[in-house]
Amino acid sequence: MKIAIVGAGFSGMAAAYDLAKAGHGITVYEAADHVGGLASGFKEPHWDWSVERFYHHWFASDVHMLGLIEELGLSDKVLFPRPYTVLLHNDKWYPFDSIVQALLFPGLGWGLDKIRFGLVGVYLRLTSNWRALEKVTADAWMRKWAGRRVYEKMWEPLLIGKFGAHYRDVPMSWFWARLHARTTRLGTFEGGFQAFADAFAEKLRGMDVEIKLSTAVTKIEREQAKGSLIVETEAGDEAFDRILVTASPQGMARLSPSLPNDYLAGLRQLKHMGALVMVMSLRRQLSEEGYYWFNLPKSAGFPFLALVEHTNYVSREHFGGDHIVYAGDYLDPEHEYFRLGKDELLERFLPSFKRINPKFERDWVKKVWVFKSAYAQPVPLLNQSQHIPTIETPVEGLYFASMSQVYPWDRGTNFAVEIGRRAARLMMGKV
Repeated sequence: MKIAIVGAGFSGMAAAYDLAKAGHGITVYEAADHVGGLASGFKEPHWDWSVERFYHHWFASDVHMLGLIEELGLSDKVLFPRPYTVLLHNDKWYPFDSIVQALLFPGLGWGLDKIRFGLVGVYLRLTSNWRALEKVTADAWMRKWAGRRVYEKMWEPLLIGKFGAHYRDVPMSWFWARLHARTTRLGTFEGGFQAFADAFAEKLRGMDVEIKLSTAVTKIEREQAKGSLIVETEAGDEAFDRILVTASPQGMARLSPSLPNDYLAGLRQLKHMGALVMVMSLRRQLSEEGYYWFNLPKSAGFPFLALVEHTNYVSREHFGGDHIVYAGDYLDPEHEYFRLGKDELLERFLPSFKRINPKFERDWVKKVWVFKSAYAQPVPLLNQSQHIPTIETPVEGLYFASMSQVYPWDRGTNFAVEIGRRAARLMMGKV
């Protein structure tokens, strides 16, 4: 078959890999001038490694991504450094990325609350019955079983940071998936995620996959006379037997307005959060304790969700001696931050850096970049499994794979690979 794939993120490239292996002719269209999607990176001239635009890492349990990397013969370039994640309690930061550290964390007290915290964690790790959990919100379930103190100290700030005003609507199944599958070990790729994306793209080109960068698809239509599907771009139109779209649900609705109304309505009703990330190169280390990931509760007055010091995870030698720091948040796409320039955002964020390190000064900042995406974090609702659009759309030969369809699992490159490969199997009739 002659197949088009819209989007050169990891979903699109994973699908292209399996389809090309099976002997099909593949063309990948990508609006950006690089591959990798939301996991792509950028590089300064004096850096040896790239830095992700939106911070990413892999978990040791990411079997889909790590399995693909092994197939590509690139496993020797996967690294698992030892990072440190911290939580705030009484204006002090405490490590919280192992069972021992969780038991020692003073914010949970020393009695029944800590026992309930442990029992809930064990239950969620062991149970596989997530469908029962999608009938109740995480807010209600956690208050009942983990207890008010544990929930409000530990899990409520995470939900608020992740989903904003929607946090009370999120089902417990999402929380189950987050705790059930993730590990404390965090992995990356030698050279950065962009190095992996570029290496993957070169493998695809070696399999005769055509990757058209800086080529935005404007519309997809069915040619009734010949039964083929037409991809429209500013460079011209081309006919295909099958098309896979890996855009957002709203992007899919725009590209193919001839989809049946009920399928379009299903796409449009899906909720999501945007993401905004400020990346800074600093002259000095921000966290002198060497902490990597700071979970920042909004209730404590921080203007963003997480502060991540990348060079406390991988060496600053890869970045010409620069210290790389992220300040990131999930926000409603209408949030004012999406309208502010990087200088205005920096002024909003500067006081928080002083709270991390009182010695911090404005002149530590060498350079600032800001990256924004209106579609980053799907927002699941109760009984979400009943509302997920099918990968195979009602238009014959047209397929759709997005992060909104990996539920109950959370967004990430691991499940981007899984859904891309699942779509490829459907396209080849290998369900």
